[in-house]
Amino acid sequence: MEDVDKVAKYFLWKAAKEKRKISNKKLQKLLYYAQAWYLAIKNRPLFKDEIEAWIHGPTVRSVYNNFKKFGFNPITTEVNEKDLGNLRDDELLNDVWQLYGKYDADYLEALTHNEKPWQTAREGLEFDESSDNIISQDSMKEYYKSLFKKIKNAE
Repeated sequence: MEDVDKVAKYFLWKAAKEKRKISNKKLQKLLYYAQAWYLAIKNRPLFKDEIEAWIHGPTVRSVYNNFKKFGFNPITTEVNEKDLGNLRDDELLNDVWQLYGKYDADYLEALTHNEKPWQTAREGLEFDESSDNIISQDSMKEYYKSLFKKIKNAE
């Protein structure tokens, strides 16, 4: 299992490499999608940290706190490639980046808001109500496994 900070650094590294901007909000969504797809495809979590269902979408609190000083602006922290270890060769993380990295934070927020795991974790809350409700790994795994099956059946 990986350290969530190392996974966050991976996405910051990929963004810098491709000269893309990445805000804390976008980083949070990438972490969510990485965890969700790992659960669905590899049948195990990528990292141990829980993901909370915040107003602006799925959030790993510790990573949010590390980068909150940037607000909605791009994160300018530089990442050394050698700190990534074997993560930089991780095919599934690269796939997550290829699929979601091209979108801005607002698009990714809207995407997560239309998916069952976030919706279930926020059930009964107002749209602007703060929450630290956990998005369960089981709900992510089930939802993304069903998406994966649909994709495979369509091929």
